[in-house]
Amino acid sequence: MDDMYDLKGQVAIVTGGNGGIGFGIASGLARAGASVIMAARNREKTAKAVAVIEGFGVKAMGISTDVEDESSVRAMVAEATAAFGVVDILVNNAGIGMAKPPQDFTLDEWNRVINTNLTGAFLCSREVYPHMVKAGGGRIINIGSMYSIFGSEVAASYAASKAGVVQLTKSLALAWAKDNIRVNCILPGWIHTDLTARARATGKYEAIDSRIPLVRWGEPDDLAGAAVFLSSRASGYVTGVSLPVDGGYSSI
Repeated sequence: MDDMYDLKGQVAIVTGGNGGIGFGIASGLARAGASVIMAARNREKTAKAVAVIEGFGVKAMGISTDVEDESSVRAMVAEATAAFGVVDILVNNAGIGMAKPPQDFTLDEWNRVINTNLTGAFLCSREVYPHMVKAGGGRIINIGSMYSIFGSEVAASYAASKAGVVQLTKSLALAWAKDNIRVNCILPGWIHTDLTARARATGKYEAIDSRIPLVRWGEPDDLAGAAVFLSSRASGYVTGVSLPVDGGYSSI
């Protein structure tokens, strides 16, 4: 692998890294040489994911974390830095979605989506900030969505949270550039994950497929290259951007 993409000696935290897009990204970072900490809620699923990541010849660790909970995030970063000494890369991937008309959302449902997808990214970023400053810099990658760009009649809370992730990315990039912390965002398109399983089980699947210029849904591994790029020296002059990885879906 070109040295510009080499992540050997780097330590990455991937929230929600035990499955779906998060695991695809964690695997990509590991293949590039980074040690990976997967911060997620399901301990059993995380343990299995850790075993796979270790198979790439890097160190891996799982930490039970609820990104909605400030104390849980603080404990996760403390445990990660105690084990590895530093956090070079943070991938804010943990997220949830709810599908229903906006008028049917309860406040608790609305808040849960916003707190997980947006506030969770803020809390994790804020918590790693002093460690990255001490280390002389770092990279944060937030995971948005095509719904960061488009509205959704049945996922208003999800779309609002992911649009907020884009603005959080720009704001942190501006605020922390002086600290040599680069903050960027990936906007996944339609990817085969548990979160999109409902769409796959309906006739909506074919309609979506036909609208994607590359004429296929993405796989979690399709996000790995973008994550490695934004984590590596190859993107050393890139900050504050939102990169669609969607097979051209957002270009139409």
